[in-house]
Amino acid sequence: MSESPYTVSDVMTHTAVAIGSEAPFKEIVELLDQWKISALPVLAGEGRVVGVVSEADLLAKEEYRGAPDGDPAVPAKAGAVSAGELMSAPAITVHADATLAEAARIMARRHVKRLPVVNAVGMLQGVVSRSDLLKVFLRGDGEIAEEVRQHVLGRLPVPAPLTVSVTEGVVTIGGSLPDRSLVPVVARAVRAVEGVVDVRLDLTHR
Repeated sequence: MSESPYTVSDVMTHTAVAIGSEAPFKEIVELLDQWKISALPVLAGEGRVVGVVSEADLLAKEEYRGAPDGDPAVPAKAGAVSAGELMSAPAITVHADATLAEAARIMARRHVKRLPVVNAVGMLQGVVSRSDLLKVFLRGDGEIAEEVRQHVLGRLPVPAPLTVSVTEGVVTIGGSLPDRSLVPVVARAVRAVEGVVDVRLDLTHR
């Protein structure tokens, strides 16, 4: 992986498990259990993503078990038997070149745990999950420190080099800045590095 920002393609699972719209209910449950995942993309034609079936879609059948026939409060999904009837559509997707922050915002706003990754015409390229987005926090302290030195501080207009130390992903920047206005600039630039947990500034200014 290269310098920040990382994109979805850096962390996604490229070999994704998917189903067709005719896949039966029990097969979907078995695949979710077999692969230890919470949702499956539903494909049409040559591999275009048309929807997603999640555990929540499947649970309606159990939630409304025993409800009287014809009860208007029972959702259609409670009687569904195939992926096409169960799926949420259109699918909430993301492109491979989206940043991890963009993918995280989509997941948070739409309350989903996994996103199908599609190309420009909606063909499935992989899947990215919440746990995939957290992989950046597995970066070593040394790797983070080197990126901060080379790609962040090395590009700032400061007369003397600033010091960098990283412990458990927390970056401490020390040294002297020519202008107080550069403090938030440094903080924001360092915080944008993938894998940084927090930023602490031990800076003086002239």
